[in-house]
Amino acid sequence: MEKNVRQMPGSCHCGTVKFQVRLTDGLNTARRCNCSYCRMRGAIAVSAALKDIEFITGEETLTLYQFNTMQAKHYFCSRCGIYTHHQRRSNPDQYGINAACLEGISPFDFEEVPVNEGGIHPNDNVAKSGPSVAGYLRFLPKKNDQDK
Repeated sequence: MEKNVRQMPGSCHCGTVKFQVRLTDGLNTARRCNCSYCRMRGAIAVSAALKDIEFITGEETLTLYQFNTMQAKHYFCSRCGIYTHHQRRSNPDQYGINAACLEGISPFDFEEVPVNEGGIHPNDNVAKSGPSVAGYLRFLPKKNDQDK
């Protein structure tokens, strides 16, 4: 997998929402989070500046979800329910883009993904030192039929 790709097309599952995005550092910003919401969502996100996403179709079908501090904005296709992107609380000038929505990318393409400690957010008074890594998520593909 080429991690330094910059410009990528993306879409939700049903194809209603289609977009083009320029990533800030390709797929090198891949991460997950272990906050209460992200644990359930389970997506790998990569970063893009707010100005660097262009919706081709379906922007009007996106649904917004916010919780707790109401600072992060999570967007979903209202037809298929797929999370496409969110405006980050830790950096409101960036979107976190669902890597699985990017054309040709699967979350299983990433061998190892850092998991941010979302229970202690870098914008909270208790965590002024910035985000910390809680651990790593690894995908180890089956190599042959003898691996069970």
